Amino acid sequence: MAFNLNTKVWQTGALDWWGMIDGEDVYLGNREFPLPPDEGDQWQVIKTGDIFKVIDGEIRKIGHEEPKQPEWL
Repeated sequence: MAFNLNTKVWQTGALDWWGMIDGEDVYLGNREFPLPPDEGDQWQVIKTGDIFKVIDGEIRKIGHEEPKQPEWL
């Protein structure tokens, strides 16, 4: 898939999104990953709590919060 990003991203067969950030493979999420990712988009990865944002065409980790447990679990 081609997006207008400077960050290399790919999707696995399990529909998980990964990216190469600062030379490391980083899990970017599953359904929470914005499609298509656009400038200013921000999301929190449910499994890890990591928060990412698209800034100047690059995906950057901007924080971490404990993942919120859905009420139905």
